[in-house]
Amino acid sequence: QVQLVESGGGLVQAGASLTLSCTASGRPFNNYAVGWFRQAPGQEREFVAAVSGGGSSSRYADSVKGRFTISRDNAKNAVYLQIHSLLPEDAALYYCAAAFDFPRVRPENYDVWGQGTRVTVSS
Repeated sequence: QVQLVESGGGLVQAGASLTLSCTASGRPFNNYAVGWFRQAPGQEREFVAAVSGGGSSSRYADSVKGRFTISRDNAKNAVYLQIHSLLPEDAALYYCAAAFDFPRVRPENYDVWGQGTRVTVSS
C-alpha cells in the first residue's frame, strides 16, 4: 500500500501563494489518483481537487476553481497543490489521499490518507 506525507503548510498572509506537496512511498504511485481535501475546525472534510494517475486529468471544487492548481510528478512520487490569492477561509488542515478511481470527491472513496499539513492565513 502507498504511504502519503504532506508538507508545505504554514502561516501565510492573505493574498499570498502557497504550494503544498504530497510525497508518496510504497507501491507504484501512478496506479493511484490523488485528491486533496481540507478540514477547518468544526467543519466536515471538504474535497478540494483531484488528479488522475497519469496526471492528464484534474477536477476541482467550485469554491477553488481558478485559484488552486493540482499537478503531479510521478518520477518524484509527488503531487502538488498550488494555492493562489489565499483567503482567510482557505485556512484548514489539508490532506492528500489516494484512490484507484478518478474522479472521486467523497472522502470515503479514498483508501489511503496522509496526516495533513496545516495552512493558517493571516489577514
